[in-house]
Amino acid sequence: MSSQETAVADAPRRPPSRSRRVWLTVRDLLIIIVIAAIVSMLIKTFVVRSFYIPSGSMEQTLQVQDRILVDELTPRFTGYDHGDVVVFRDPGGWLPVTIQPEQPPLVAAMDWVLSLVGLSASDSKDHLIKRIVGLPGDHVVCCNAMGQTEINGVPIDETVYLDLATGQTAPREVAYDVTVPDDALWVLGDNRDSSRDSRYNTEQPGGGFVPIDNVVGRAFLITWPFGRFGTIDGHHEVFQGVPEPQ
Repeated sequence: MSSQETAVADAPRRPPSRSRRVWLTVRDLLIIIVIAAIVSMLIKTFVVRSFYIPSGSMEQTLQVQDRILVDELTPRFTGYDHGDVVVFRDPGGWLPVTIQPEQPPLVAAMDWVLSLVGLSASDSKDHLIKRIVGLPGDHVVCCNAMGQTEINGVPIDETVYLDLATGQTAPREVAYDVTVPDDALWVLGDNRDSSRDSRYNTEQPGGGFVPIDNVVGRAFLITWPFGRFGTIDGHHEVFQGVPEPQ
């Protein structure tokens, strides 16, 4: 190797210019942001999702404007149980038709980005949240002489979670006698006297039943306000005596 070649090989590398260093930093930040957004989007789509409570139909279990997390993953493997509190898309006709005001482009873009990563829940008003009372095949009847719901011939005592007025021992009776179809659920609100649930939607195309395909997942945690932070109780003990459907 010639002395000239040696000199070229041994020459120290010139440090990148300031503009190149800035570009490399920006590039790395963009890569991190994109990766974080993709991971967050996958988590929101397949694992957990955020919603807020727009109405009082689940009081006192859930309050208006509570922010909750919904488990989308576990039910894919375990299914749903009596007592689970679930979020689901409108089966058709349960919610009034509303016209959303058009958002300024910047606000709409920001909301879209935040919804991708689970920090915005602007579609909460397009979903409902109720407690599962009837699973596929269940025969659900309201009500017995004590005002209790019966599942497969067994009455259940729901007073542990129902929002009842002082001196009230049972919610206002709304008679029904249904057998839940395969791949569907019968759902009721904890604030039973102020909940437009399965009972009030029997005239809709779905007959008041919620297709399991419409269910987003099981609500499991209140995250806001901090004073109400905690798990959402399925009160599965209420349904322990319910037999399997015949």
